[in-house]
Amino acid sequence: MTVASQKMTLEEYLSYDDGTDVRYELENGELVALPPESELNIRIASLLFAFFLTQGIPSFRVRIGTEIVVSGSRATTRFPDVMILSEELATALEGASRSTVMLDMPPPLLVVEIVSPRQENRDYRYKRSEYGARGIAEYWIVDPMQQKVTMLEWVEGLYEEKVYQGDSPIASPLFGVLNLTTSQILQGR
Repeated sequence: MTVASQKMTLEEYLSYDDGTDVRYELENGELVALPPESELNIRIASLLFAFFLTQGIPSFRVRIGTEIVVSGSRATTRFPDVMILSEELATALEGASRSTVMLDMPPPLLVVEIVSPRQENRDYRYKRSEYGARGIAEYWIVDPMQQKVTMLEWVEGLYEEKVYQGDSPIASPLFGVLNLTTSQILQGR
């Protein structure tokens, strides 16, 4: 839901505080309130967070709730459900007053978006191009409605796509074949 009719700059957005706990993204300069996450989406994000920790990725590099500034016709930010930072990006964020990956910082290695009902275009279309413009090496779209995980790998300026369903192990370009299936992810257990 768009909140303000007047366009905001990134600087205005980053200093915006309405005194509530509502989380906002900035979409092409418009302040958009994010709805609360579903229980299933929270379980999936938590499962992936815990899974990446078991893969030896240090906890300071696995993130839930970190924001990223992306390219749009105007200022745009996103809150991926899960993000894995490079060492360089984790270092760049050290001591920051706000956990926001700015345009002058390196991109995260991986972002994961969990599709919510009626939000398919955001994850499959808009975020795909926004994350691509940032050169994010790997982008996962976890879709509980369509019962699939779409893995996008950044190759020579475009995302190449592979779709996983059922019980076949997921193969991550960054992390290799994982001891994790689409079925396990979608159950959030």
